[in-house]
Amino acid sequence: MAVIRTVHIQTLDLPALAPYRTMKRPVEHRQQGIFVAEGVKVVQRLLESRFEVVNALMPEKWLAEFEPLLLARPEREITVYLAEKKLLEQLVGFSMFQGVLAIGRVPEPETLESVLAKGTSPRLFVALDALTNAENVGTLVRTCAAFGVQAVLVGETCSSPFLRRAVRSSMGAVFQLHIIEVADLAATLRQLGGLGFRTVAAHPHATELPLAKADLQGDCCIVFGSEGYGIRPEVLAACQHAVAIPMHGGVDSLNVGAAAAVFLYEASRQRAL
Repeated sequence: MAVIRTVHIQTLDLPALAPYRTMKRPVEHRQQGIFVAEGVKVVQRLLESRFEVVNALMPEKWLAEFEPLLLARPEREITVYLAEKKLLEQLVGFSMFQGVLAIGRVPEPETLESVLAKGTSPRLFVALDALTNAENVGTLVRTCAAFGVQAVLVGETCSSPFLRRAVRSSMGAVFQLHIIEVADLAATLRQLGGLGFRTVAAHPHATELPLAKADLQGDCCIVFGSEGYGIRPEVLAACQHAVAIPMHGGVDSLNVGAAAAVFLYEASRQRAL
């Protein structure tokens, strides 16, 4: 049970507030191994998760609502910084709807081997290749959680799901899933294929299979590519199948978030049969 230490902010120069001052510089957070949770729902899900909480920042009116979750945390003490919303916006440098924030610590990286050891078949994984828009990454993570994906493999050229905008867009779903950052996505997909996984590329121009005829049951990993260029050739070559969503003429592709929702709905439908 944690002790809540409240600090009413009198100055914006407190060293502990540095991560909030640098929210527009995500590289610094990445280097420090921390992330920002923004908004009531996202902070709530962080407090309910296994992730370490460094501190929180909010208008005093929210403290009573968060107190039970804060007290239930395993940390010995959690500092909650309190200030008027206008002062908090001055600190972070932009307008906020609720003014509720928290700093979490990125956990030790999970490995494919450790995640495979924890789960049982049939497993559904998603791999992300070269997605650079943090909000798209967060939306995809949220979609994965909604359709029962157990793990998300983040390729070496993909934006981190722990960037502030990604965490916010995921609505905290990033705290529910296994996140595996891989150094060579193509090699990892070949490894999964060798372990009996069906590796499927979501590709708008695939001619091999339409989605309705693709087998997405059993151990399966579905790969989604970047917003502008799709899946890189070497990653596409490492997949066993390329599958397209049939579309009417005049539209050649969907936003990656929309495509993922269609694919993962079909996967969950098949797996429920």
